[in-house]
Amino acid sequence: MLHGVSDGFSFQFARPIVESTNHTDIEATATMNINVTYDFICPWCWIGGKKLKQALQEAGQGQTRQISFVPYQLNPAMPADGMDRKAYRSAKFGSWARSQAMDAQVTQAGRAAGVTFDYARVGRTPNTLAAHRRVWFQQRSGGDTAALVDAVFKAYFGDGRDIGDLQVLADIAEGSGLDRAATLKFLESGEGVDEIVRAEADARADGVVSVPTVDIGQQRVTGAQPVDVFAQAILAAAGEIY
Repeated sequence: MLHGVSDGFSFQFARPIVESTNHTDIEATATMNINVTYDFICPWCWIGGKKLKQALQEAGQGQTRQISFVPYQLNPAMPADGMDRKAYRSAKFGSWARSQAMDAQVTQAGRAAGVTFDYARVGRTPNTLAAHRRVWFQQRSGGDTAALVDAVFKAYFGDGRDIGDLQVLADIAEGSGLDRAATLKFLESGEGVDEIVRAEADARADGVVSVPTVDIGQQRVTGAQPVDVFAQAILAAAGEIY
């Protein structure tokens, strides 16, 4: 278990799986709505996102999907400036050795999914509220939210940057082609805080208890499932809209 996230690979479907002869049989004629409930502190969310992207490409849904990101802070009581990661993880999991063993498992899973974890560079466990607020701001503006989300994950898990720091988030946004000054102005305001808290409450009311949780149409997938599991859910959801 990582940061309160079960790594048990399970999923549930609101409707039975529908039959399909081939992933590429799906024609790009309708929009598939996908909600990704996530937290930046969760490595499985980054891995799961990569697997979802691959499944969408394999299923022929690369251009006909609407992905929305739903915040879910696993550590909402984390101090605003975060905590020393070694101290935090040692206390949470009983020892630093156990934390390192879990990091090694994640690193291996990430490598298989095509993402690089470099925990040796990660010095702090951040508060993720500000990062969620920046994603909310981007999503509201109608920009490429997925690219920003991926950039924040990479900055933290791959580069060891403190994504709870507003200046760092502004730099990440700028690196993603977004306006740095506008990002910093927004982050220094209180805008988006109530909306994040409300979205998290709504997710819990909808039955979300861990992340990643991915709702594809009426299909729900929990955990960083294999690509085939996401593809199966995509096919089932496609049967709902075609």
